[in-house]
Amino acid sequence: KMATAEHPPRWAAFARDTNETKIQLSLNLDGGRFHPDTDARLFKGQDHASQTSKSQTISINTGIGFLDHMLHALSKHAGWSLALNCKGDLHTMTTTRPKTSASPSDTPFPKPSAPPSASSAFVAYCPLDEALSRAVVDISNRPHSVIDLGLKREKIGDLSTEMIPHCMQSFAQAARITLHVDVIRGDNDHHRAESAFKALAVAIREAISRVAGKEGEVPSTKGTLSV
Repeated sequence: KMATAEHPPRWAAFARDTNETKIQLSLNLDGGRFHPDTDARLFKGQDHASQTSKSQTISINTGIGFLDHMLHALSKHAGWSLALNCKGDLHTMTTTRPKTSASPSDTPFPKPSAPPSASSAFVAYCPLDEALSRAVVDISNRPHSVIDLGLKREKIGDLSTEMIPHCMQSFAQAARITLHVDVIRGDNDHHRAESAFKALAVAIREAISRVAGKEGEVPSTKGTLSV
Protein backbone atom coordinates (compact mmCIF):
# COMPACT_ATOMS: atom_id res chain seq x y z
CA LYS A 1 0.00 0.00 0.00
CA MET A 2 1.41 3.37 -0.98
CA ALA A 3 2.03 6.15 1.55
CA THR A 4 -0.88 8.42 2.45
CA ALA A 5 -1.60 11.03 5.11
CA GLU A 6 -2.87 8.20 7.29
CA HIS A 7 0.13 6.00 6.52
CA PRO A 8 3.34 8.05 6.37
CA PRO A 9 6.11 6.82 4.08
CA ARG A 10 8.43 4.11 5.33
CA TRP A 11 11.65 5.25 3.77
CA ALA A 12 15.26 6.12 4.51
CA ALA A 13 18.25 7.64 2.75
CA PHE A 14 21.80 6.82 3.75
CA ALA A 15 25.34 7.71 2.65
CA ARG A 16 28.70 6.71 4.11
CA ASP A 17 32.23 7.30 2.88
CA THR A 18 35.14 5.35 4.40
CA ASN A 19 38.68 4.53 3.31
CA GLU A 20 37.35 1.25 1.91
CA THR A 21 33.97 2.05 0.39
CA LYS A 22 31.67 4.84 -0.63
CA ILE A 23 28.04 3.80 -0.39
CA GLN A 24 24.77 5.64 -1.02
CA LEU A 25 21.39 4.04 -0.52
CA SER A 26 17.76 5.10 -0.67
CA LEU A 27 14.92 2.72 0.17
CA ASN A 28 11.15 3.05 0.22
CA LEU A 29 9.48 -0.07 1.59
CA ASP A 30 6.20 0.79 -0.12
CA GLY A 31 7.64 1.60 -3.55
CA GLY A 32 7.10 4.95 -5.20
CA ARG A 33 9.35 7.97 -4.80
CA PHE A 34 12.54 8.24 -2.78
CA HIS A 35 13.26 10.13 0.43
CA PRO A 36 13.91 13.85 -0.20
CA ASP A 37 17.37 13.54 1.43
CA THR A 38 18.51 10.95 -1.12
CA ASP A 39 22.14 11.50 -2.14
CA ALA A 40 22.39 12.95 -5.65
CA ARG A 41 25.29 10.60 -6.46
CA LEU A 42 22.82 7.73 -6.65
CA PHE A 43 21.53 9.00 -9.96
CA LYS A 44 24.85 9.69 -11.64
CA GLY A 45 26.82 7.16 -13.62
CA GLN A 46 25.95 3.71 -14.93
CA ASP A 47 23.85 1.29 -12.93
CA HIS A 48 24.08 -2.42 -13.62
CA ALA A 49 20.59 -3.48 -12.54
CA SER A 50 17.73 -1.05 -13.08
CA GLN A 51 14.00 -1.14 -13.61
CA THR A 52 11.31 1.53 -13.46
CA SER A 53 7.56 1.01 -13.32
CA LYS A 54 4.60 3.05 -12.11
CA SER A 55 5.04 1.62 -8.61
CA GLN A 56 8.79 1.03 -8.27
CA THR A 57 12.19 2.49 -9.12
CA ILE A 58 15.18 0.16 -8.83
CA SER A 59 18.75 1.23 -9.55
CA ILE A 60 21.61 -0.90 -8.22
CA ASN A 61 25.35 -0.78 -8.77
CA THR A 62 27.53 -2.54 -6.21
CA GLY A 63 30.29 -3.34 -8.69
CA ILE A 64 29.56 -7.07 -8.34
CA GLY A 65 27.20 -8.23 -11.06
CA PHE A 66 25.61 -11.22 -9.34
CA LEU A 67 25.04 -9.23 -6.14
CA ASP A 68 23.31 -6.56 -8.24
CA HIS A 69 21.14 -9.28 -9.75
CA MET A 70 20.15 -10.68 -6.33
CA LEU A 71 19.37 -7.24 -4.84
CA HIS A 72 17.34 -6.40 -7.95
CA ALA A 73 15.28 -9.58 -7.45
CA LEU A 74 14.89 -8.83 -3.74
CA SER A 75 13.66 -5.28 -4.40
CA LYS A 76 11.35 -6.26 -7.23
CA HIS A 77 9.54 -9.04 -5.41
CA ALA A 78 9.43 -7.15 -2.08
CA GLY A 79 7.74 -4.19 -3.79
CA TRP A 80 10.47 -1.73 -2.78
CA SER A 81 11.94 1.24 -4.53
CA LEU A 82 15.69 0.86 -4.01
CA ALA A 83 18.65 2.87 -5.24
CA LEU A 84 22.10 1.65 -4.23
CA ASN A 85 25.58 2.64 -5.32
CA CYS A 86 28.78 1.24 -3.87
CA LYS A 87 32.36 2.00 -4.91
CA GLY A 88 35.66 0.64 -3.67
CA ASP A 89 38.60 -1.56 -4.55
CA LEU A 90 37.05 -4.65 -6.14
CA HIS A 91 40.22 -6.66 -5.56
CA THR A 92 39.95 -6.32 -1.78
CA MET A 93 36.30 -5.46 -1.23
CA THR A 94 34.47 -8.47 -2.71
CA THR A 95 34.25 -10.00 0.77
CA THR A 96 32.98 -6.93 2.64
CA ARG A 97 30.91 -5.17 0.00
CA PRO A 98 27.94 -7.60 0.17
CA LYS A 99 27.77 -7.08 3.96
CA THR A 100 28.09 -3.29 3.58
CA SER A 101 25.34 -3.26 0.95
CA ALA A 102 23.02 -5.36 3.11
CA SER A 103 23.48 -3.66 6.47
CA PRO A 104 23.46 0.16 6.41
CA SER A 105 23.18 1.71 9.87
CA ASP A 106 19.79 3.28 9.17
CA THR A 107 16.76 1.25 8.12
CA PRO A 108 13.13 2.18 7.42
CA PHE A 109 11.89 -1.12 8.82
CA PRO A 110 9.14 -0.73 11.45
CA LYS A 111 10.71 0.48 14.71
CA PRO A 112 9.72 -0.79 18.18
CA SER A 113 8.50 2.73 19.05
CA ALA A 114 6.25 2.78 15.98
CA PRO A 115 3.89 -0.23 15.78
CA PRO A 116 4.07 -1.69 12.27
CA SER A 117 0.33 -2.27 11.80
CA ALA A 118 1.50 -5.36 10.02
CA SER A 119 1.10 -9.10 10.03
CA SER A 120 4.63 -9.24 11.54
CA ALA A 121 5.46 -12.83 10.57
CA PHE A 122 5.15 -14.63 7.25
CA VAL A 123 6.34 -17.77 5.48
CA ALA A 124 6.98 -17.79 1.72
CA TYR A 125 8.01 -20.47 -0.74
CA CYS A 126 9.45 -19.48 -4.13
CA PRO A 127 10.77 -21.61 -6.99
CA LEU A 128 13.20 -20.92 -9.79
CA ASP A 129 13.07 -23.80 -12.23
CA GLU A 130 14.25 -26.88 -10.29
CA ALA A 131 15.17 -24.89 -7.15
CA LEU A 132 12.72 -24.26 -4.30
CA SER A 133 13.34 -22.07 -1.25
CA ARG A 134 11.49 -21.21 1.94
CA ALA A 135 11.87 -17.96 3.89
CA VAL A 136 10.35 -17.20 7.29
CA VAL A 137 10.40 -13.60 8.53
CA ASP A 138 9.31 -12.18 11.88
CA ILE A 139 9.46 -8.40 12.42
CA SER A 140 10.30 -9.04 16.05
CA ASN A 141 13.08 -6.70 17.21
CA ARG A 142 14.90 -9.97 18.01
CA PRO A 143 17.72 -10.11 15.44
CA HIS A 144 18.54 -13.70 14.65
CA SER A 145 19.08 -15.67 11.46
CA VAL A 146 19.52 -19.25 10.33
CA ILE A 147 20.51 -19.48 6.67
CA ASP A 148 21.04 -22.80 4.87
CA LEU A 149 21.42 -22.40 1.12
CA GLY A 150 23.56 -25.46 0.40
CA LEU A 151 25.67 -23.72 -2.24
CA LYS A 152 28.50 -25.84 -3.62
CA ARG A 153 30.42 -23.54 -5.99
CA GLU A 154 33.14 -21.22 -4.69
CA LYS A 155 31.78 -18.29 -6.70
CA ILE A 156 28.80 -17.30 -8.78
CA GLY A 157 30.15 -14.75 -11.22
CA ASP A 158 32.43 -12.52 -9.12
CA LEU A 159 30.52 -13.11 -5.87
CA SER A 160 31.94 -15.52 -3.31
CA THR A 161 29.11 -17.90 -2.39
CA GLU A 162 30.02 -17.80 1.32
CA MET A 163 29.06 -14.11 1.27
CA ILE A 164 25.47 -14.81 0.15
CA PRO A 165 24.26 -16.23 3.49
CA HIS A 166 26.44 -13.66 5.26
CA CYS A 167 24.60 -10.94 3.35
CA MET A 168 21.26 -12.25 4.63
CA GLN A 169 22.62 -12.57 8.18
CA SER A 170 23.86 -8.96 8.09
CA PHE A 171 20.47 -7.81 6.82
CA ALA A 172 18.66 -9.58 9.66
CA GLN A 173 20.93 -7.95 12.24
CA ALA A 174 20.57 -4.46 10.77
CA ALA A 175 16.79 -4.71 10.34
CA ARG A 176 16.40 -6.40 13.78
CA ILE A 177 14.28 -9.23 12.41
CA THR A 178 14.20 -12.98 12.90
CA LEU A 179 15.00 -14.69 9.61
CA HIS A 180 15.15 -18.32 8.48
CA VAL A 181 15.98 -19.11 4.85
CA ASP A 182 16.38 -22.66 3.52
CA VAL A 183 16.86 -23.97 0.01
CA ILE A 184 14.80 -27.14 -0.04
CA ARG A 185 16.02 -28.49 -3.37
CA GLY A 186 17.88 -27.47 -6.51
CA ASP A 187 20.85 -28.48 -8.66
CA ASN A 188 22.00 -25.11 -9.99
CA ASP A 189 23.63 -22.76 -7.46
CA HIS A 190 22.45 -19.68 -9.36
CA HIS A 191 18.88 -20.96 -9.18
CA ARG A 192 19.24 -21.90 -5.50
CA ALA A 193 20.49 -18.43 -4.57
CA GLU A 194 17.93 -16.55 -6.63
CA SER A 195 14.99 -18.60 -5.37
CA ALA A 196 16.19 -17.86 -1.81
CA PHE A 197 16.24 -14.11 -2.46
CA LYS A 198 12.80 -14.29 -4.07
CA ALA A 199 11.37 -16.19 -1.10
CA LEU A 200 12.94 -13.66 1.27
CA ALA A 201 11.43 -10.81 -0.73
CA VAL A 202 7.90 -12.23 -0.68
CA ALA A 203 8.09 -13.06 3.03
CA ILE A 204 9.24 -9.51 3.84
CA ARG A 205 6.58 -7.97 1.60
CA GLU A 206 3.83 -9.83 3.41
CA ALA A 207 5.29 -9.45 6.91
CA ILE A 208 5.47 -5.64 6.66
CA SER A 209 2.12 -5.22 4.90
CA ARG A 210 -0.29 -2.94 6.71
CA VAL A 211 -3.40 -4.75 7.94
CA ALA A 212 -6.65 -2.79 7.70
CA GLY A 213 -8.38 -2.43 11.05
CA LYS A 214 -5.21 -3.17 13.04
CA GLU A 215 -3.55 0.22 12.78
CA GLY A 216 -1.43 0.93 15.85
CA GLU A 217 -1.73 -2.60 17.22
CA VAL A 218 1.43 -4.44 18.23
CA PRO A 219 1.51 -8.04 16.93
CA SER A 220 2.91 -9.49 20.15
CA THR A 221 1.42 -11.06 23.28
CA LYS A 222 3.80 -8.85 25.30
CA GLY A 223 2.17 -5.73 23.88
CA THR A 224 5.52 -4.28 22.84
CA LEU A 225 8.41 -4.97 20.47
CA SER A 226 10.85 -2.78 22.40
CA VAL A 227 12.21 -5.54 24.63
